[in-house]
Amino acid sequence: MRAQDVGVREIARRIGRDPGTISRELRRNAATRSGTQVYRAAVAQWKAQQAAKRPKTAKLVDNDRLREYVQERLCGAVRRPDGTAVAGPDTPAWKGLNKPHRQDRRWATAWSPQQISHRLKVDFPEDESMRISHEAIYQSLYIEGRGALKRELVTCLRTGRALRVPRSRSQNKPQGHVTADVVISERPAEAEDRAVPGHWEGDLIIGTGRSAIGTLVERSSRSTILVHLPRLEGWGERPPVKNGPSLGGYGAVAMNAALTTSMTTLPEQLRKTLTWDRGKELSGHARFALDTGTRVFFADPHSPWQRPTKENTNGLLRQYFPKGTDLSRWSAEDLEAVALAINNRPRKVLGWRIPAEVFAEQLRSLQ
Repeated sequence: MRAQDVGVREIARRIGRDPGTISRELRRNAATRSGTQVYRAAVAQWKAQQAAKRPKTAKLVDNDRLREYVQERLCGAVRRPDGTAVAGPDTPAWKGLNKPHRQDRRWATAWSPQQISHRLKVDFPEDESMRISHEAIYQSLYIEGRGALKRELVTCLRTGRALRVPRSRSQNKPQGHVTADVVISERPAEAEDRAVPGHWEGDLIIGTGRSAIGTLVERSSRSTILVHLPRLEGWGERPPVKNGPSLGGYGAVAMNAALTTSMTTLPEQLRKTLTWDRGKELSGHARFALDTGTRVFFADPHSPWQRPTKENTNGLLRQYFPKGTDLSRWSAEDLEAVALAINNRPRKVLGWRIPAEVFAEQLRSLQ
């Protein structure tokens, strides 16, 4: 029928198939020796038989360059801005189990298979050999016999699970005091649609011994800043006093000082608003707003979806800072290295660009 110049849709109608199926067959199994695509039945049958042969060699087995790229993005070292590798915590050898509960995990660049798959098209736009689907990467990790990748690299995935099963997220537990003029419904409309940069979401990551790390995420670029919250002088030297000063590092006064230091490094146009949960650590938000020019708004109770960027980023950061570990041992330089790793991961929502690229464009647009 094709030799008789019958159209794709007419062929599909006659044999009872979808037009897309016919189009793919004509394109995929056409003869190309003459320099143009010509569909010939004998050539198409041979190509179909070749494609159907099993078992097929995995792409990551045949392509050393592609395998090295994938491994580097999965388990590459976290580095400081000067390129120095950060060792991270000491972790036991993998024993085929899920990630350890409330214990340290290996620090790695930890791109997801989907991020790796789509970033290849950005880094190698003209090289068709540097292509692989995220499912092929997962199969190389999880299916025995498919894998050019070591099985223990599943520890570098965000979930850290030995088997591919979903997991539920824990709910936020907001609390505290909020006045009517700083509820999220009063936040400017431009912060909601993410079209205008300069609107941030913030939160705390809590560890053992009242240790914590402050996190800030810009809603438009998804750029992340980690705020160092060292324990104050006197911590551990005497028992805590009810209603006394908070020495853990994230009392209202210490939190204000640390957030002010981080936010004032940004241009004024890129620190318009900050959305927080109802934790008491930001009870001094009026002073913070006065010092930085950044208006503070609070999400509704039990409403984590009102800060979706922050909730997503918390999940990413927990790979480096698991629950049940002491977060006070990490220096400001270590936190900067982790933030650099997070900001250099491609994001689907950004068209597989990295937050650092988008944030740099925002800075240039202000000049």
